[in-house]
Amino acid sequence: MEKDLTVGKPETVLWRFCMPLFGSIIFQQLYNIADSLVAGKFIGEQALAAVGNSYEITLIFIAFAFGSNIGCSVVVSRVFGAKRYGEMKSAVSTAMIASAVLCALLMAFGILGCTPLLNMIHTPAEVFADSKLYLDIYLWGLPFVFFYNIATGIFSAMGDSRTPFLFLAVSSTANIAMDIWFVAVFHMGVAGVAWATFICQGISCVLDVLVVAKRLRAFKTDEPAPLFSWNLFRQIAVIAVPSILQQSFISMGNIVIQGVINGFGPGVMAGYSAAIKLNNLVITSFTTLGNGISNYTSQNLGAGKPSRIADGFKAGIKMVWTLSLPLFLAYFLFGRVFLNLFIENASNEAVSSGMMFLRIVSPFYFVVSAKLVADGVLRGSSRMGKFMTATFTDLILRVVLAIVLSRTPLGATGIWCAWPVGWIIACILSVRYYRSCGYEQELPAVKPALNEA
Repeated sequence: MEKDLTVGKPETVLWRFCMPLFGSIIFQQLYNIADSLVAGKFIGEQALAAVGNSYEITLIFIAFAFGSNIGCSVVVSRVFGAKRYGEMKSAVSTAMIASAVLCALLMAFGILGCTPLLNMIHTPAEVFADSKLYLDIYLWGLPFVFFYNIATGIFSAMGDSRTPFLFLAVSSTANIAMDIWFVAVFHMGVAGVAWATFICQGISCVLDVLVVAKRLRAFKTDEPAPLFSWNLFRQIAVIAVPSILQQSFISMGNIVIQGVINGFGPGVMAGYSAAIKLNNLVITSFTTLGNGISNYTSQNLGAGKPSRIADGFKAGIKMVWTLSLPLFLAYFLFGRVFLNLFIENASNEAVSSGMMFLRIVSPFYFVVSAKLVADGVLRGSSRMGKFMTATFTDLILRVVLAIVLSRTPLGATGIWCAWPVGWIIACILSVRYYRSCGYEQELPAVKPALNEA
């Protein structure tokens, strides 16, 4: 149910709110991990490479859905914290309408541009057909991705992280079973893993949206809330557009890096595909926890309690570092075990490439997680200019270094080294920008910079 994040000890409030979010993102990532795992185990190394290759392109579309989620969530959090329920309903319907239009445009772009995108990243001929097949099916399920993200953003804005977790846990578990069923029993190949994801995401999306509609009806208002508000659309866009740009450029950067990796052949591609899924599971989890910090920040600003934000930041750092330690140890010491989950009869090149990636990046989870907590405060405060500066610094450094170092004797190992450098510089910037907000001085006059973008 709804939870007010403006009362109670910040550390306790955040742990109770964010842990279901953490669990939700684990299950959400299982969708794609299951696709890769089943493809690698039941079809083969080339199928794993095809799914991994397609995944980098799907991240572009997910970026738009994720940005819409953040824009809606931050604005709804603020009006919910201020107890302006009519405005909250209008913000939800405005976000839904705008997202439907955006989703339709992206579907058209994807259907027309799928082949050029695959060509752009130098997709090898032996995995091209399967990559395109996976993307074609994924695109028809894009509305489910969008409206699921909007619905979970609304739940989070109202302090309820438990309901979407329960729906997602069930649908993710079902997705794994359907992946195996479609591939191992019906021998549908890469199409099987794509259709399994399509069906399970659809069910989860419909359930989430229906429950959101029921929750909103429970909030009584004096007058009917308008379905669309240009003022609220502008407020949502102030948060959503920079978030979309951030995620989109990160995805485009990853596509460039994927193109560089493809030049090293299917073995390195398969190793990277498995390792990047494991890495993205961690990074997306921390990003989701950062979104929880954004909701916490925005609700407290809406309620006129900015002095709670510094305590929330410190509690967030403690939380992500507590989670970083076991994740680092698992990947650094037992990475081979996790990689072998994805690839049946893996080549030495695939395993050694994946292991090298995990051992280079995993010690720096403490760094990137701190950055994402600071980013959460910046987003919740609508300080999007500072947020984007730190993010683009990370992206540009990673892409440039990946290209340059791949041409040295380090080869593919040089590409992996680009991640820690980008994370360190961006973390320094994000934490400095957080401190410049003045929350640690407990200034009651601090207000969100809504017009900064």
